[in-house]
Amino acid sequence: MARRRRNRHTRAAALAVGVVLLTAPAVTAEATAGDGAGDRAAPNDIAEWVVDMDATRLRGLLASGRVTSVRLVKAYQARIDAYEQAYADQPGVNAVIRMDPTAIADAARLDAERRRGHVRGPLHGIPILVKDNYDTGDLPTSSGSLALRRWRPADDAEQVARLRAAGAIVVAKTNLHEFASGVETISSLGGQTRNPYDQTRNPGGSSGGTGAGVAAGFGAAGLGSDTCGSIRSPAAHNSLVGLRPSQGLSSRDGIAPLSNTQDVGGPIAKSVSDIALILDATAGYDPDDPSTRASIGRIPRTYTATLNDTALVNARVGVFTDYLSTSGPAQVTTALVRAAVGDMAAQGATVVDLPAQPALTSAVDDSSVFADETERDLNRYLAAPGSRFPRSLARLEPPADVVTLADIVTSGQVTPTVLKRLKERLGTSTGPQDAYHQRLARRAQAQQLLHKLFEDNDLDALVYPAVQQQAAPIGQPQEGLRICALAANTGFPALTIPAGFTPDGMPVGVELLGRPFSEPALLGLGFDYEQATHHRRPPASTPPLTGGVKERPGPVGAGPGRG
Repeated sequence: MARRRRNRHTRAAALAVGVVLLTAPAVTAEATAGDGAGDRAAPNDIAEWVVDMDATRLRGLLASGRVTSVRLVKAYQARIDAYEQAYADQPGVNAVIRMDPTAIADAARLDAERRRGHVRGPLHGIPILVKDNYDTGDLPTSSGSLALRRWRPADDAEQVARLRAAGAIVVAKTNLHEFASGVETISSLGGQTRNPYDQTRNPGGSSGGTGAGVAAGFGAAGLGSDTCGSIRSPAAHNSLVGLRPSQGLSSRDGIAPLSNTQDVGGPIAKSVSDIALILDATAGYDPDDPSTRASIGRIPRTYTATLNDTALVNARVGVFTDYLSTSGPAQVTTALVRAAVGDMAAQGATVVDLPAQPALTSAVDDSSVFADETERDLNRYLAAPGSRFPRSLARLEPPADVVTLADIVTSGQVTPTVLKRLKERLGTSTGPQDAYHQRLARRAQAQQLLHKLFEDNDLDALVYPAVQQQAAPIGQPQEGLRICALAANTGFPALTIPAGFTPDGMPVGVELLGRPFSEPALLGLGFDYEQATHHRRPPASTPPLTGGVKERPGPVGAGPGRG
């Protein structure tokens, strides 16, 4: 898509100085002295709040004066410092590419605004995480790649800009499966992110850094992107809520693309209510992303108005049995999803077990186009005006004045499995297009068949597992991801919600899919189910912190070589 560069986010020069890094695993009164009048929380309270509470509840604490944004940011930074790298008998979560050195100063500015009676909205002073394929004008945007470690966009991605305007604070940018091209979250710049529920397992992907980071208490909520499951897989594997929004609901401007046809950006959070708060800030028309024209007139005044604990009463939910696998490794997940369906029925939903849909699943399976579009769309993004990059990288392949996918491949500074995928995509956007257009036609077919399935059965949502198998051990392939394509290849929205835990203690997610721009209804259904079940619990490997905290001057970072 075309980029219109503008200075969306301006900061005072004073915010760039005086930042400190928390280096010990706790929050104490000494660390929070001078944070503002009315700050009445005990240090141990804050240590527990940032683990247990979602942004919705933190918002109430900020409004009441029981805590300040500065203290929250310091608490999250302390947890990153404690749990990001190896500690005790754990290898470390390794979810962060880099921390934002102005986060504390930003928080202080927002606290001062609050004291003056100016509150920007429900996200005022809420610390968040941002996947490192979202542009940030004040920080590099690497897509997890050593090749782009010095890539500097001209400004913030539209969703980041809107969240900052709403008062959110970027604590850190998170790791991803490099170039969002995989599901285990490993990159040449960030390394392997680990699942905080079992640090020998993957966190899902490609937005696994955001998923693992929110679950481990590194931020209250976060942003991910989804080309085929990259929001929903990390949500499922980390006992979180994730929304792949309707194509065109929220701007993709400033998100490094894989596929203009399939890409979306959206939230990962601890609760459905947090998803609603983030949508209120981010959804809507952006002239820099023409797809968002479809959202005009289809966005409610506030998504929070749809959250009620009776939404499932008289709702019709169709069980998409094609995705309920009976194979050995998937049986536990299938049983948990069946139990989730039972819980929805107990809340008043009418459940319809749908027969097999071979025509629909065939059309969905045949309609993935991201491999066709990666080179074309990534090259357009890399050519955005105002981007800064090493000229030596641009000169590797012609043309010599801009960076292209060919330059990145030639550099070799990409994790090997992703490098192989990127090499295979070179030339596909400029080669014969017959097969590509056939896949686009199959996509249109899949959309028609899915609409018909909803209409013929009078459905409010489809239900199925977000991922058919629990998170795999690191180094082993993650199975059970084929189902990501139902939403991705049609553009229909899908909400993933915690459905419980396997006997191994690993989270499982259940997914609700609705018609385009039915997010208000999906959030209502998800909220009702969430409030009836309360499946989410925080990971044991990253508990609340206790003890002292020290401060040292210097740049805030997440480890050597991330720079």
